Amino acid sequence: MQLNLEKLKHQDSGNFFLLAGPCVVESEEVVMEVAEKMVAITNRLNIPYVFKGSYRKANRSRLDSFTGIGDIEALEILKKVGERFDIPVVTDIHDKEEAALAAQYVDILQIPAFLCRQTDLLVAAAQTGKYVNIKKGQFLAPEAMQFAANKIREAGNDKVMLTDRGSTFGYYDLIVDYRGIPEMQKTGCPVILDITHSLQQPNQSSGVTGGKPELIETVARAGIAVGVDGLFIETHPNPAVAKSDGANMLRLDLMENLLEHLVAIRQTIRKF
Repeated sequence: MQLNLEKLKHQDSGNFFLLAGPCVVESEEVVMEVAEKMVAITNRLNIPYVFKGSYRKANRSRLDSFTGIGDIEALEILKKVGERFDIPVVTDIHDKEEAALAAQYVDILQIPAFLCRQTDLLVAAAQTGKYVNIKKGQFLAPEAMQFAANKIREAGNDKVMLTDRGSTFGYYDLIVDYRGIPEMQKTGCPVILDITHSLQQPNQSSGVTGGKPELIETVARAGIAVGVDGLFIETHPNPAVAKSDGANMLRLDLMENLLEHLVAIRQTIRKF
């Protein structure tokens, strides 16, 4: 299923589409470095690309965790990257008052997994007329996401996407149930698999979320094999110094090789 977004290139590529970028807007320098590299890679591989960056992180383990450089400053950077590279941009919103603000700067509003049942937030996002990407709560069955999607549609907006980011497995792990991808596709929405957040290890005693980035390609390959429409991958030039989610992000210089493998798998799967 192709994402019908005006700024997306390669609509006839037959490829998966990709949402990728750093977890949070740390600086214009990091954002532009990631965007420039990703645009070059995705253009070469014919992958429709959306730049991802959170302008603010509201869900943090500790009070002293980095949350952002300032809302307007970060949103201006996101707008600039979209204009400079002529690509769509996605960012998270956390309460209904943020929807109209963020919609002035980006093309897709993303609903965090923990907030996917918040009716006021979903309706506010829908009413902006922007695309809305709803992440499936770690606590929800895939079929329950039809109700989140319907809230957007019933608010007058048919531009909705769903993203799986794993389900809670014990206290410290998440697991991807690949049966959920075709289940959520029954809604008629494009379905995305969030690779890097599915490999988080939350609730660590240190108060800093862990992760297993060495399994990024494993999870991504499986998602492509079962026919997911899009992928979500957070990436950073140096995850070791990233200010958020460094433990599970993919190092930027590893992205090209990964995507080459995934495109090859996609081309093979389309033969069946």
